[in-house]
Amino acid sequence: MPYTALYRKFRPSGFESVKGQEHIVTTLKNEVQTGRINHAYLFCGTRGTGKTTVAKILAKAVNCENPEDGSPCNKCSICQKINRQASMNVIEIDAASNNGVANIREIIEEVQYSPAEGKYKVYIIDEVHMLSTGAFNALLKTLEEPPPYVIFILATTEAHKIPVTILSRCQRYDFKRIPVEVIALRLKELTDKEGIETEEKALLYIARAADGSLRDALSLLDQCIAFYPGQKLSYNNTLEVLGAVDTSVYSQMFNYIINSDAMGCIKLIDGIMMAGRDLPQFITELIWYLRNLLIISCNGGEEGIIDVSMEQLTALKEDALKAGMEVLTRYIHILSELQGQIKYASQKRVLAEICFIKLCKPQMDTEQDLASVLTRLTALENQIKNIMEDGIAFNTANGHNSTAEDIAVSVPGSTEDKKGSEEKVLQKAVPEDIREVIKNWDKILQQCSRVEQDMLSGIKKILSESGALMLQFTNPVDEAYFKQEDGRQLEALKTVISNMTGKETEVETRTVTEEVNSQLTDLSQLIHFDNIEYIG
Repeated sequence: MPYTALYRKFRPSGFESVKGQEHIVTTLKNEVQTGRINHAYLFCGTRGTGKTTVAKILAKAVNCENPEDGSPCNKCSICQKINRQASMNVIEIDAASNNGVANIREIIEEVQYSPAEGKYKVYIIDEVHMLSTGAFNALLKTLEEPPPYVIFILATTEAHKIPVTILSRCQRYDFKRIPVEVIALRLKELTDKEGIETEEKALLYIARAADGSLRDALSLLDQCIAFYPGQKLSYNNTLEVLGAVDTSVYSQMFNYIINSDAMGCIKLIDGIMMAGRDLPQFITELIWYLRNLLIISCNGGEEGIIDVSMEQLTALKEDALKAGMEVLTRYIHILSELQGQIKYASQKRVLAEICFIKLCKPQMDTEQDLASVLTRLTALENQIKNIMEDGIAFNTANGHNSTAEDIAVSVPGSTEDKKGSEEKVLQKAVPEDIREVIKNWDKILQQCSRVEQDMLSGIKKILSESGALMLQFTNPVDEAYFKQEDGRQLEALKTVISNMTGKETEVETRTVTEEVNSQLTDLSQLIHFDNIEYIG
């Protein structure tokens, strides 16, 4: 006897066997019981959620000789004929291959004849959105006023492609994606009937991979069972068959990205490829992992929204603390672009490696948006944190630790007893280009990004020992932003200053403690401009 696929073998024969669509099943059963049968139904939803199955059950229910609580008995001659696909009362049409006007005209001619047995002739048109415009127009009149013994059931995965004139004449039912736990319970029920030993974790993974489709879940289960016949279906075996990776790998990849470890990302991709895993599927799963982190950042991991175990939820919460929502959103955006491109790429691995390098190096972004800037700041914060954890004090401009006394002598008049007497001397000693910068500082800030404005608005501007303009920070992360390896941000600031003042100005940066910072006076408080005498 030929083997029957699980999704065909265990297709529900009654409403009570349909899983995850209780809101639809209850309504249809009530209609059958009360005799309030509509002439046209539209079943919408993603693949494998039960649209065609429910349509066949409804066709049996309305013709059944002995319905039970609105569900077909599956014992009478009519039910058995429909189950064997031998009934002349139930006509299934695939609109993907029968989408012309001629096909619809055949239906229009056939509906004129009453059913040979039973009460109703039921036309099930699958993938109805594939009908041509002419075919929809031909169907319209018949759909609006069919004979009393005719029922149309239209099924589609893309309801938005159906003309409004058709939609308005149908009773619409939206089939939801089936929850993971419902699919997993159904898989457990069926494997027990088949006498197949399985791990709960393996069934949960299959249910999650099915993405709300029970039919897809049964197909994946069939594939796994075929690969390990007569053996217990374990979680590792499931990963092996489906070309998937363990969830811990996604956390590992996320940590490589957040720590700007591009080489770690590339090595991990190499390991995935060498193990024969599917790279596009890995990208999809990683996006889902980042989505979970984003949800946790929003609501703290409220139960019911994230479908993971408590152990996984704890690990997710730890990772979610390492990046803000803007950074996670940027990661998801870039990976989603990769997901769309990698399907058609001839060099999938190269494309993926470039993408992960871009994630680790936000300065590669051609468009410097807020998310990429925040990503760079997050990376700098992590680098600083690692340095501090290693017991190395974060250094500033000159590469060595400076005491309060060392910094205080950098600027004449930095102590209270000399301040009053040296203000005039300092004003004369400040170079003209720096005086111009201090005068136009507010205008310079207006030319910077909002993030840079926040960093620069609270700093002190002093004169360095070399006569350059010293930007003195108290937050090492802010200074690190301008002191990156490529020096792009500091050069951009110098360009803004040059454009505003018309002079080249040497700019240096350093970070000091709050105590040291309080001992020094900003140049804007020491230099008094006379608008008549000094115009620039």
